[in-house]
Amino acid sequence: MAIEVDLEVLQRRQADKGQVNWITAVFMILFHIGAVAAIFFFSWKAFFVACFLWWISGSLGIGMCYHRLLTHGGYKVPKWLEYTLTVFATLALEGGPIFWVATHRIHHRYSDQEGDPHSPREGKWWAHMGWILMGKAMHHDTTALAKYVPDLAKDKFHIWITKYHYVPLIVLGVLLLAIGGLPMLFWGIFVRTTFGLHSTWLVNSATHSWGTRRFKTRDDSTNSWWVAIFTFGEGWHNNHHAHPVSARHGIAWYEVDLNWYAIWTLQKLGLAKKVYRIKLSTLKKENKLATSMAPAPEPQTDLASA
Repeated sequence: MAIEVDLEVLQRRQADKGQVNWITAVFMILFHIGAVAAIFFFSWKAFFVACFLWWISGSLGIGMCYHRLLTHGGYKVPKWLEYTLTVFATLALEGGPIFWVATHRIHHRYSDQEGDPHSPREGKWWAHMGWILMGKAMHHDTTALAKYVPDLAKDKFHIWITKYHYVPLIVLGVLLLAIGGLPMLFWGIFVRTTFGLHSTWLVNSATHSWGTRRFKTRDDSTNSWWVAIFTFGEGWHNNHHAHPVSARHGIAWYEVDLNWYAIWTLQKLGLAKKVYRIKLSTLKKENKLATSMAPAPEPQTDLASA
């Protein structure tokens, strides 16, 4: 869907780039300190719980729900499942659905152009996490962001969870502390969340800087196998920017896309409907057809021998 970005918001974002968002910065610093401190509280049980929660929050939550379901509508699921996946996404500490989806839709509308919230053309540090730490334009309340997400703004649950997106993470932290003490808290919350944040941010920075390009898009998006590993398939970013609605990003057999495999499983179980996907074989057939229908080149005259 087309999005007209408020020029006043964009100008304010540029003006605020030199200002630190101290609330966000303090929490980021604390979580990074907690991740380092976790080294002194290691246990294999806590490690495996952290890995499981990383998959829950990063794959089922961010990749499958926030990105492919809510932002692009690549498939549909029952509301109870949509809301459950949304709660999983809040555990990644990347904000509520209205904030996340609005920011990402703006990114697609102005990818690597003026107005993109996190383009590496403004600096790789800015694209990775500077845009989160500095500036306040993308930290408005749900009312200001509603124009970018009219679909979510009509949903009372998404409005509520966006306002209180930190609650599920706090509840999880209390449960982990009660069940496994400090090791479970440090690994299940601080290590897992910090690693997940940087993994997601790599999609903004690394896959718009390095990698391969299967499609000629108007932005700098690339496919990166190693970012795809860290993000359960989100690293096939050039594929995604060329076909944003496709629920499958890894379109070649060797492009591992765990998020797509989970969506495919939901489809087989009858829980995912209206699943839209791009197949590489179909694209090749379309390219061949377009080539065969193209007008034949005009004969060249050898002027030297004329």
